[in-house]
Amino acid sequence: MNIDIDKKLYTLKYSPDTESHLNPDKEQCRLCKSRNCTYICPAKVYEWNEEKQEIIVNYENCLECGACRIACERKAIDWQYPKGTKGVTFKQG
Repeated sequence: MNIDIDKKLYTLKYSPDTESHLNPDKEQCRLCKSRNCTYICPAKVYEWNEEKQEIIVNYENCLECGACRIACERKAIDWQYPKGTKGVTFKQG
């Protein structure tokens, strides 16, 4: 990952919810050939577990950019903004 992106990600404040706001259809994920979400996400929210043949979602790291839902070739990600004051807080500067 680009070091400039790493520095910017480090400055974000997260307040994760106890429930994921990202809910991929895991059956569709198994059928997916490209697994775009695993490399398009700048925060590395999605990981493919080859052994279990399933997608792992680290929703706590989500930047709420929406890249995953746009890149998903199967349109299998139910993506919502986190509830209330949960999620990422961007600093101006």
